[in-house]
Amino acid sequence: MRHAVIEEDLGRIVAEDLPWGQFSGKTVLVTGASGCLPAYMAEVLLYLNEVFPDQRTHVLALTRNRERALSRFAHYQQRGDLTLLVQDVCEPLDPARHVDFIIHAASQASPKYFRDDPVGTLSPNVVGTHGLLRLAREHRVDGFLFFSSGEVYGEVGDTHPYIAEDNYGYLDPAALRSCYAESKRMGETMCVAWAAQYGIATRIVRPFHTYGPGMRLDDGRVFADFVSDIVNNRDIRLKSDGRAIRAFCYLADATAGFFTVLLRGRDAEPYNVGNEGAAVSMLDLANTLVQLFPEKQLQVLREAESADPGYLPSPLSRNCPDTSKVRELGWAPRTSISEGFRRTVRSYA
Repeated sequence: MRHAVIEEDLGRIVAEDLPWGQFSGKTVLVTGASGCLPAYMAEVLLYLNEVFPDQRTHVLALTRNRERALSRFAHYQQRGDLTLLVQDVCEPLDPARHVDFIIHAASQASPKYFRDDPVGTLSPNVVGTHGLLRLAREHRVDGFLFFSSGEVYGEVGDTHPYIAEDNYGYLDPAALRSCYAESKRMGETMCVAWAAQYGIATRIVRPFHTYGPGMRLDDGRVFADFVSDIVNNRDIRLKSDGRAIRAFCYLADATAGFFTVLLRGRDAEPYNVGNEGAAVSMLDLANTLVQLFPEKQLQVLREAESADPGYLPSPLSRNCPDTSKVRELGWAPRTSISEGFRRTVRSYA
């Protein structure tokens, strides 16, 4: 059965005032489906079929790792409304049925991959996007949602404490870390081009730091490390001065935002999805997590800054979105840092 935290999250998302009927009788292809963000998208669609039996939405979940997908979707394995497609998104895709919506979220988002597998990082965002847009054109889809990233803004600096969709900064295309941001930029440009030339209803979301149930605790990003420490009853060891500020958005809130853009957004336009009201320094986040679970008797320990060459940290001291544009569509995040991280830790119990 589903974990109680996930059950509650799905109920909250489906209760949002969105035109869910647009998915009725439709087939939705979700790429990177065993990943944290796209898995929740797929689960919402499957949950709709439970809440509204006449919905009859079919989910095609594309993944490279069958075992991981079977584990992630164990609750749904005996159902006929979910089909696993096991392949690389960069390879030619024949879904063997008509596709009505495409949610393209297959991507390596952790900085640890930017150094170790830059080709594997950029390819899904460029090669994979190209193939999926061709499929979208062939199937004349109702909607195509591309998962971009807040990384596309580059080094904006302190002139924009809250980054809006038109606030771009410096990004060095010859820097190894740029394999992610530059490929996301190219994916966005492709969505704009296909919309203009072929009339594809492309939508673009730029998630900022998103956390919640199902995220991999070996992800390599700092907030995942913190949650892993709490779950495994370890002191949090901070390997920096902890002053960097990030805005964290709970997964259920973000997922509602992604669906809002897909169902209500304007074609070929990007939308930030994040929670600027939940901006916090890494040190404060570490202290908050420890304080949320006093029974564990953990503490935050400061260590020398890491010089690990395998990890490529963001150069930004502050990374917070301006979400005015997506809020105009009727969406707003609701979950505080404390509530969101408490729910996240609970989901691993």
